[in-house]
Amino acid sequence: MLCDPIAALATPPGRSALAVVRLSGHGAFDVAGRVVDGFRADRPRRATLATFADLAGHPIDRGLYTVFPSPRSYTGQDLVEFSCHGGLLVPPRLLAALIAAGARTASPGEFTRRAVLNGKLDLVQAEAVGDLIDAVAPAQGQLALHQLDGGLSRRFADLRENLVEAHALLSYDIDFPEEDDGPVPRARIAEQIDRVAAQIGRLLATAPAGERLREGALLVFGGRPNAGKSSLFNALLGTERALVTEVPGTTRDAIEAHTSFLGWPVRLVDTAGLGDSPDRVDRLGVEVSRRYLSAADLVLLCVESGRDIGPDEQSITDHHQTLLVRTKADLGGDASGGLAVSSLTGNGLDTLRRAAVQRVFAERLVLTDLEPALTRERHHTALVRAAAGLGAALGHLGPAGDAVLAAHHLREATTGLDELLGAVAIDEVLDRVFGNFCVGK
Repeated sequence: MLCDPIAALATPPGRSALAVVRLSGHGAFDVAGRVVDGFRADRPRRATLATFADLAGHPIDRGLYTVFPSPRSYTGQDLVEFSCHGGLLVPPRLLAALIAAGARTASPGEFTRRAVLNGKLDLVQAEAVGDLIDAVAPAQGQLALHQLDGGLSRRFADLRENLVEAHALLSYDIDFPEEDDGPVPRARIAEQIDRVAAQIGRLLATAPAGERLREGALLVFGGRPNAGKSSLFNALLGTERALVTEVPGTTRDAIEAHTSFLGWPVRLVDTAGLGDSPDRVDRLGVEVSRRYLSAADLVLLCVESGRDIGPDEQSITDHHQTLLVRTKADLGGDASGGLAVSSLTGNGLDTLRRAAVQRVFAERLVLTDLEPALTRERHHTALVRAAAGLGAALGHLGPAGDAVLAAHHLREATTGLDELLGAVAIDEVLDRVFGNFCVGK
């Protein structure tokens, strides 16, 4: 169990009014006492004004410190939070003083990792902490908060409890086959396993929308050169990210940017215009475009208003999820069959945003705010493993089946859920979860 004192800056470095430095672990109060003038550990959860100084007694800053004794802290260990002035001088000096006083620099995500190891959070909730930090759209934040509150964890825990109960019934069948009341009917056990399998199936069905919400839906602009893709890309972003000229073929590579449509996260990708060109660089750009079109959650096919759709553009609609966008609507022309937009005037942009959200987040739009969803490949993999175990167990619950093998497969399914929640502390899983965290979290 990690318990040595660790310290880290919990706020971004740079010029700011305030900064927060965290210190946690066994002996954290002793370390703080060497840096804080008149440090008191007997005033939990009360911000106290004091002078911070290095071991030589040179003042660093005058700020606030708050004590959180174990186990009622974020990490479950003794913890001190220092609120000092921000900037490039004071926070690193304070952190250096804590290191010199006996702490060490925290590794990425180590504070939250300790929270998991000390039972303050499970692994799914810890992932939600990272998702909340990384959220760029309100819908992402809402999903992460619900996961942090334990909504998804409770669903996993209920599944595990049902599997444990089914395993107990099966164990009775194995251990006491000659009881006067007779063994538990296998049909009853199979019925319970079927219910759990159905619940897992419903959760697995949320994975595509959940991961899309966490990562941002991939919206790719497709179409011929000079169809208005880059102008629309810039207009939706509200900034000049892509070079726009009247010369066809200005965009030769894919340009990606993150934004939100009506509170939902999207990744917009401007691509090179599709067409035949003798230029080798142009052909490479078209190949990149085609790869993005294949990966897109939705292709925004840009066709100028007043022009008929060509066979090459029809091929895109036939092979990809497509929303037809009639660009350059301010110039007039027929816009039938698509959404008329003008990058110059802004007309139709909100309609386009709304239509795109309805297409790529349709599953989430019909669910309640409290409906959990799988947001990571790790969740999906663990539940697929559990579902496979349940399927194998059901195969051994028939009249000629082997109850011992059925119990083995049930244990495999339960272990998958244990690893999902972090009940089984596997270093490789923990390293993968916390490897992308910031050091102060």
